[in-house]
Amino acid sequence: MRKRLRRAAAGAAAAGLVVLPLGTGTGYAAHAPARPAAPVTAPVRADDPFVQLTPAVAKQLDDAVRRVLADAKVPGVVVAVSAPGKGEYVRSFGVADKASGAPMATDVNVRIGSQTKTFTVTALLELVDRGKVGLDDPIGKYVKGVPNGDRITLRELAGMRSGLFSYTEDPDFYKALTTHPTRPFTPQELLGYAFRHPVMFEPNAKFFYSNTNLILLGLVIEKVTGQKLGDVIHDNVVVPAGLKHTVFPTGAEFPTPHPQGYTNQTASGKVENSTAWNPSWGWAAGAMISDLPDLRRWAKVLATGELLKPATQAERLKFESADNSPDTGYGLGIFTDGGWIGHNGSLPGYEVVAMYLPQAKATMVVMLNTDIAAEGEEPSTLFGRAITQIVSPEHVYWLKPVQP
Repeated sequence: MRKRLRRAAAGAAAAGLVVLPLGTGTGYAAHAPARPAAPVTAPVRADDPFVQLTPAVAKQLDDAVRRVLADAKVPGVVVAVSAPGKGEYVRSFGVADKASGAPMATDVNVRIGSQTKTFTVTALLELVDRGKVGLDDPIGKYVKGVPNGDRITLRELAGMRSGLFSYTEDPDFYKALTTHPTRPFTPQELLGYAFRHPVMFEPNAKFFYSNTNLILLGLVIEKVTGQKLGDVIHDNVVVPAGLKHTVFPTGAEFPTPHPQGYTNQTASGKVENSTAWNPSWGWAAGAMISDLPDLRRWAKVLATGELLKPATQAERLKFESADNSPDTGYGLGIFTDGGWIGHNGSLPGYEVVAMYLPQAKATMVVMLNTDIAAEGEEPSTLFGRAITQIVSPEHVYWLKPVQP
C-alpha cells in the first residue's frame, strides 16, 4: 500500500494526524526541522502570541494561501483563523469542482477523515467519566480475538501505542478499497486485514499511528452502550458540543453543498473524483463529515475539554513524544504541534486541520478538496504551516511527513 493511503487509513479512512497517519486517511506527521518564520506586519510577544488580524496581515495570508494553492496544485481550500480581540480571517480560494469551475465556498460540508478520531475518543472518555469503562482496561475485556488483547489497554489504543498493525497498510485492503471504492466495509472486515499481521511491538513500547486502534475503540463503545457508534457520537458528543452539521454517515451519503474531492489513491494511480466513495472503511477512525462553523467550534471544545471532567481531560492531554521532538506529541486521540492542539484528517479527496492555540485562545481550520501529496507532504500541512508562520510565528504548525 502506498505511504499516503497508509496514513490515510488514519486519514483517508480517518485521516489525520500529523502526518502520521495517512490514515486512510489520517493525518498526523512528525515535526519538521525548524525554519525561520515568515515576517509579520504586527509584532507578537511571548505573552501575546497571536498577531492582530489587520488588513495588512490578511493580505499576507491571502498571498501565502494562494502560493500554497498553486504550488501544491490544490483545487480549492477554505481557511479560517481567529482569536478573541484579534479579529478573524475567513476565506475560500480556488474551485469546488474542476469540471464546472464552480468556486470553493466557505459554507461547504467536507469529509474530515481522522478528525473523526477525536469524536470517537471523546465518546470513550465520556464513558470513563461515567464509570462504564476504565482507560487501563484491557481491550480483551470487550473484544475477543485481539492479538495481545489481554495486555493492550484502551489508553494504549487511544494513544497509538498498542503495537497493532494498521489495516490500511495491508495490500489486500488497499486493493479492495481502490478497486471497488463505493463498497461498504464492516469493522470486523477491517480487523481481519489487521490481524493477519503479527503485532509490531509490545504494548506501550513506542508510538505507531494505527487506524486499527480506533476500530477497536468504536466496538468498545458499541458494546458498552448497546447503541450504534454514530448514534452515541451524535447524542453524547455532537449535540452537547452545539454542532449543527457534523454527521457520522452510514454509507456514502454526503450533505450538500459539498465540493468534489480529488485523489490519486486509485487502482490506476491516476487522479480521480472520489466524492462518492464510501467512507465506511474509515468508520471510527475517519468516516465523519462536518463544516467550517462546526470545526471552528469543535477545535475549542476538544482542546479545552468542555465535555469531560477536568481530570479526564488532563489524562487526554498527557502528550507522548511521537517523533523525538519536544514540540510534537500525541495524547489520547489528539496531538500537539508547536503549541497548537487538535487533529488533522485526510482521506481520498479531502483533508482538514482543526487546531486550537491555548495561549491565545485562537483557532485555525483548513478544509480542502484533495489529498494528493505535494513533495511528500500533506497539502493541509503546507497550508497550516504557511498560515501559522504569519499569525503565530512563535507557534508554527510544522509537521513532517512519515517515511514509507
